[in-house]
Amino acid sequence: MTTSAQTGSAETTATTVVLTDFAAVKVKALIEQEGRDDLRLRVAVQPGGCSGLRYQLFFDERSLDGDVVSDFGGVEVVVDRMSAPYLAGATIDFADRIDAQGFTIDNPNASNSCACGDSFH
Repeated sequence: MTTSAQTGSAETTATTVVLTDFAAVKVKALIEQEGRDDLRLRVAVQPGGCSGLRYQLFFDERSLDGDVVSDFGGVEVVVDRMSAPYLAGATIDFADRIDAQGFTIDNPNASNSCACGDSFH
């Protein structure tokens, strides 16, 4: 994983969410389909859901105060400061199998894990 310095109030850290190479390729392709170069993948958590946490993955061009930004092969992943502690050590992957397709989050902070394949509609 490589990180790069960001401008503004965003900080870069290696202690937050990890995007696998396969997921980074998928995210990059989805951003290219949008036809914009200012989008980043924002990951947020809320209490609830099948793992004790409900994940939100969406494209965002905003920079919020306290954002934690990580770069994975040219794909920026942004986590707000409230979600960052819940996502420390979590891995986002993309499953492309007959029994599962979509983004998955393996989070050691959650009591269970679940697939989040409906994140991009």
